[in-house]
Order: sequence, then C-alpha cells, then structure tokens
Amino acid sequence: MQDSVVLRKIIHIDMDAFYASVEQLDNPELLNKAIAVGGSEERGVVAAASYEARKFGVRSAMSSVIAKRNCPHLIFVKPRFERYREVSNQIREIFLEYTDLVEPLSLDEAYLDVTINKKGNPSATLIAKEIRQKIKEKTGLNASAGISINKFIAKVASDINKPNGQKTVNPEEVEEFLEKLEIRKFHGVGKVTAEKMYQLGIFKGADLKLKTEEFLTENFGKSGPYYYQVVRGNHSSEVKPNRIRKSLGAERTFDTNISSEIFMLERLENIAEEIERRLKKNKVAGKTITLKIKYSDFTLHTRSKTIPYYISSKKLIQDIARELLFQEKMKESVRLLGITLSNLNTADIQGKTEEKEIAVQLRFEF
Repeated sequence: MQDSVVLRKIIHIDMDAFYASVEQLDNPELLNKAIAVGGSEERGVVAAASYEARKFGVRSAMSSVIAKRNCPHLIFVKPRFERYREVSNQIREIFLEYTDLVEPLSLDEAYLDVTINKKGNPSATLIAKEIRQKIKEKTGLNASAGISINKFIAKVASDINKPNGQKTVNPEEVEEFLEKLEIRKFHGVGKVTAEKMYQLGIFKGADLKLKTEEFLTENFGKSGPYYYQVVRGNHSSEVKPNRIRKSLGAERTFDTNISSEIFMLERLENIAEEIERRLKKNKVAGKTITLKIKYSDFTLHTRSKTIPYYISSKKLIQDIARELLFQEKMKESVRLLGITLSNLNTADIQGKTEEKEIAVQLRFEF
C-alpha cells in the first residue's frame, strides 16, 4: 500500500437476507423456515433467499424451478417492495445520526464515511457496532458490517463474518488481508473472471499482486488497472451521498407464457404505470426507452429508442414501448417484458457538488 494514499474510516453496512428477513419478521410462521422471495414453484426468479434456504444452495437470481429442486420444502413469498422501502428508510435514519456521508447501494446496503462523524467517536469499529445494535432494536433485523480504509476493503470485509457480524481491517492489516483473500471474494471479480484468473494461476490476492499492470490490462482490459490497484489497498473512490441515477425501469415475469399481443400491451401498460410512479417519486425524466423481451426459450432481446426531449408520463412511455414491440414479429411466446428509461435528467437536476477530501494521518485508531 502506498504511503501517500489518503485513508478514511469507511463502514459498509449490509443487511442479512434483507427481503427474506423482513418477511420472516412480519410473519412469525415463516421463522426458521426456508423461504424464497419472488418467483413461484412453476417459474420466475428468486429475488432473495433466507439463510435456511441458502443451506440448500438456493440463491438470488436462481430459477425458481432449480431452487425448488434444490430445496423441495422451499416456501415462495411474493415480494412487498413498499414494505422493504419503509424498513430501509428507518435504517437510513440511523445512518444519518452518525454522518451525512451515506451512499446507498440498494435498499439493504450502504457505505458510510465516519472519518469525521456527528458523535465525535474516533472508533469506526464501535460506531459500526452501535449502528448494528440500533438497527436490531428499531427494526428487529440483523445487519453485518465491514470497516476499513476504503470502500473496496469495507465491502469485502462485510461478508467475512456474516450473518450478524462485523470485520475490521485496520490500516496495518490491509496488505496481509488482501494477500490471503481468495480471488473470488474480491469485489468486482465475478464467476467468469475468477475462472479466467484461475487459468492464469491467480488464486489469491498474493498471486494477483505478482502480476504487472501491463499483464492485467492485456488479459482483463480496462479492469486490469483496477485489479492492480485494489490488491495493493488503493481505492480512492469517495462515499458519494448523492449518487446520480442513470436509469429506472420495471419488468414482469409471467406465470404462464403469453403469445397474444393484446395481453402484452396490457402488461406494458401496467409496467409503464409503475415506471411513471417511480419517476415522479424520484422527480426525474428520461429520453431513451428500452424494451426488454425474454422469450419462452430464454433468449433475450432488447430494443431502444431515443427521443429529443425528456418524458415521464405513462402514456408516452407506453406509446414508445408499443412501437418497439411491433418493430419485429414475435418468434416465440413471451415469459418476461420490461421497460427501462435511461439518459435521465438527473445531472441537470442535481448538478455537480464538490466534495471536500478529508486528509488524515496514515495511521489512526479504528
């Protein structure tokens, strides 16, 4: 790790099996049972799985059919996103008691920069413990945390002692921690990349650290310099409380495949209505509409159109989605339809805010 790097005290909070835990909290009959939020026994995709289900290999983004095959006693529960948002907002309020530098990644996880915090507490480790305790008291849910000098290490560390635990990687421990870390646990290294790294003899951070930046760039393109830096503990990305949203969308997986264009138009109307609601809530509009179609044979097609002005109304979104739907003749029955609005006016609305970089000593108490 370079001596000139600016160190911060970053906490990554990650709720444990959030959607599934909320369902178990609200319905005691589901406690200690294998549940999957989303999908159904016949079709669909698992959005989240309880830890009881994970023991049987059930994971998010897994086909419901495969999940049921892995865990025959699996219980499917319909997602309630409004309820998840409600709980997420309660958790966010707790974060803001400590710092305004909160960067939400989703409803169930966020980065917090507590280098300078509202409590005047010099220990990020104790702050993380307090936050997890308050979340438990206020919501009844468990959270895990990772604490370190930057977002990358904090994110990796939050997964070490899950569920309901935390891991601090102090400045002097960073080098050894990363060298011993299995490459598949590096944030940003997916399954395909991990397999490629294995073929190149890279199994742990120590192996990755031996490779030159040129070698990594040659084999992993633009990600090469990123891997070169993070394995050395260098990750300068700041916690950004006002992340600019780049797109907004919704999709539906149907219980039975549909081939009637009339039914498809009905579904698109419902999806457009949901997008309009989200756009109004976030006070944004967009110029590019993308239609997503997944056929019964699981092939995925997307079609997009960009217009010269911002839109946010259901009617306009629906009209363009309809135009995209009839661009080509349907080849198979359809199992999923989705609409995404991108090229948003978020930059115009939010503007660019300057963030003051906090310079701290190379070593300090975590």
